[in-house]
Amino acid sequence: MDFNGLFSNFGELTTTGLTQGAIYALVALGYTLVYGVLKLINFAHSEVFIAGAFAAIWTLGALGLNQDSVVNGVGSIIMYLGIAMVAAALASAVTATVIERVAYRPLRKRNAPPLAFLITAIGASIAISEAFGIYTRRLPEGVPNLVSIEPLFTIAGTPIRPIELLIVGSALVMMVLLDLFVNRTRFGRGIRAVAQDPNTAALMGVNKDRIILLVFVAGGAMAGVAGLLYDIRIGALTYSVGFLLGLKAFTAAVLGGIGNLRGALLGGLLLGLVENYASGLIGSQWKDFAAFAVLVVLLMFRPTGLLGESLGRARA
Repeated sequence: MDFNGLFSNFGELTTTGLTQGAIYALVALGYTLVYGVLKLINFAHSEVFIAGAFAAIWTLGALGLNQDSVVNGVGSIIMYLGIAMVAAALASAVTATVIERVAYRPLRKRNAPPLAFLITAIGASIAISEAFGIYTRRLPEGVPNLVSIEPLFTIAGTPIRPIELLIVGSALVMMVLLDLFVNRTRFGRGIRAVAQDPNTAALMGVNKDRIILLVFVAGGAMAGVAGLLYDIRIGALTYSVGFLLGLKAFTAAVLGGIGNLRGALLGGLLLGLVENYASGLIGSQWKDFAAFAVLVVLLMFRPTGLLGESLGRARA
């Protein structure tokens, strides 16, 4: 184990870990929302993320930008990022809506067993992934250079880059907005009511199908924003990247407490840090092993995750 490497690069590993963890957290919000309301693991959510990521790239391409483009000027950068973020969020929300309407709603109407939902989710995930693979001819898509990777300032000798501030800041803002939406609005009360007791909520006049659709749309929008942030961080996108990233995001949701919005954020950031610290300590080839090993160990002692509060019992 290379403790010298870990401590000498501790600041850099921390910033990159938080950056990656912020992306995990945004995707994890979709898993935790759907599970909190339906007690369903939406394994097709990774392809909802991919839809937003590709939509952001194609939107920027339609605006005349390609992977060799360099955008100057803060106003121009904000404009392009804003347009791409809206397009990514819409594309992911629409994809999530189609999945809910086509794959899950017919099963709910027939009171299908949980195994049918699981198989359908896996089938939808593979179908959407392969559709993107065929459309892109399984080639990577490049991303324009919108955000500088040059250090903006340093903290204790650790360079802080604009791209890192953008990703972590965006994730925190989106998390706060979603938390306020769920805990402070009328629609949020409906979500918590259905999560706590769907039958009683229906008797009180809550439209269950509308709430479930809203949950998929909100989770999809979060995944779309994560797709854009992933694009600008990595610089390229392939159709198959969603599987492992979706699995990591699901791990983050379980780590923080599945069904808990704040737990998803905590789990995502923690998972990103664990991966990066493991890379510095035992090598980058072990980072995936370390991430899942930490999950297994944690669940042995705390099966409900770090926060472990269900969406139905969440309070503002």
